[in-house]
Amino acid sequence: MNWLADHWLDVLGWGGSALLVYSLLQASVLRLRVLNAIACVILIVFNAMLEVWPMVGMNTVLVLINACFIAQLLRQRHDDTAYEVLEVSPSDEYLRHVLRVHGADILKFNPGFVHDPSSTQDAFLVQKGDETVGVVLLREDGDTAHVLLDYVTPRYRDFSPGEFVWRSSGLLAERGIRHVVTPPGMVGAYYDRLGFTRDGAAWVLHL
Repeated sequence: MNWLADHWLDVLGWGGSALLVYSLLQASVLRLRVLNAIACVILIVFNAMLEVWPMVGMNTVLVLINACFIAQLLRQRHDDTAYEVLEVSPSDEYLRHVLRVHGADILKFNPGFVHDPSSTQDAFLVQKGDETVGVVLLREDGDTAHVLLDYVTPRYRDFSPGEFVWRSSGLLAERGIRHVVTPPGMVGAYYDRLGFTRDGAAWVLHL
């Protein structure tokens, strides 16, 4: 305890520096910005205590930049003008490419998933600009759509771009779909935030 009291400023500086480096390792763009901003605040205090004013100024500017990006990301979180839903064929080659590139990550959240175009009737890519941030694959059964895959890329995992398929895009309602059912066993499901309700091990949305 005495050592910590004597070296608390060093601990603060090293801790802030370590958090700054750790923030740059984040795949999620929102998490990167938040952790980076916190690290910069810590380093502002550290450098102010040492009266290293150029570093205080630089970190203050970085906090403001991060704050602007965080505000923009949160503002676009549910903004249907920031995302676009593109319908593609289940056998579309670009869709296959996206599934191959993210194959290992997909299996972490959808254990046992195998893409079979013959059993997939609806395939959607969620785009942010020219970047693909999500994939949704469905199988229709009357007025019910069964979710085969609902995947979000690591950069946008703190968001829920799939919601633009479920509600904002209107694509499902136009097909006469009135219910959406997710498969049991999905890891890290976010459906409680989008109006889905629990039905055993699955989630159900009534459109």
